[in-house]
Amino acid sequence: MSRLVVRCFSISVDGFGAGPEQSLQDPLGKGGMALHDWVFKTKTFQDMHGAGGGEADSVDESFAAKGFENIGAWVLGRNMFGPVRGPWPDHNWQGWWGDEPPYHCPVFVLTHHARPDLQLADTTFHFVTDGLPAALVRAKAAAGAKDVRLGGGAATLREGFRGHHIDEAHLAVSPVLLGRGETVFQGLDLPALGYKVTAVVAGEGANHITIGRA
Repeated sequence: MSRLVVRCFSISVDGFGAGPEQSLQDPLGKGGMALHDWVFKTKTFQDMHGAGGGEADSVDESFAAKGFENIGAWVLGRNMFGPVRGPWPDHNWQGWWGDEPPYHCPVFVLTHHARPDLQLADTTFHFVTDGLPAALVRAKAAAGAKDVRLGGGAATLREGFRGHHIDEAHLAVSPVLLGRGETVFQGLDLPALGYKVTAVVAGEGANHITIGRA
């Protein structure tokens, strides 16, 4: 049975999943890139971006690799697809990743503004205008027996927890303080929503926290 999972979602010690002022120049917001230092060094990340090398035998690498195991579809908030806001002025923006996105399966992007499907290599982006529950129905149908990975951003994670949609979430807590930006847990009472910490593992560049259903 398909589950909704969060994998390798980096947050700061003070609970931010991205910095402020996301833009083309700062896709993760001001200071947000530092949240992901732990994964940049891994073999999984280096292989994805064609560089080769990277840490092949580390705790951080094991979590990075697991992030792509048994994933049959993704759901992304619009900010994870790009910096464009409001109605699409055109269809020129095709994501942050170039011609070969790292997903290799269907991706469902949450947006208030319709746009035709976009196919790049073996990834097809579907733009969903009727909310997260509708996107999850489509994503789970596309994933079949595999899991659906919820990629963020922070507001999409909050909605996933609030609606009891998330089955398991792996958060990588980086040794960084951002001070401001996109908070992950604001307004959430996770114990009341039926969640608990199920695992804590210290990595080389981040502490890896798993949250699951109580």
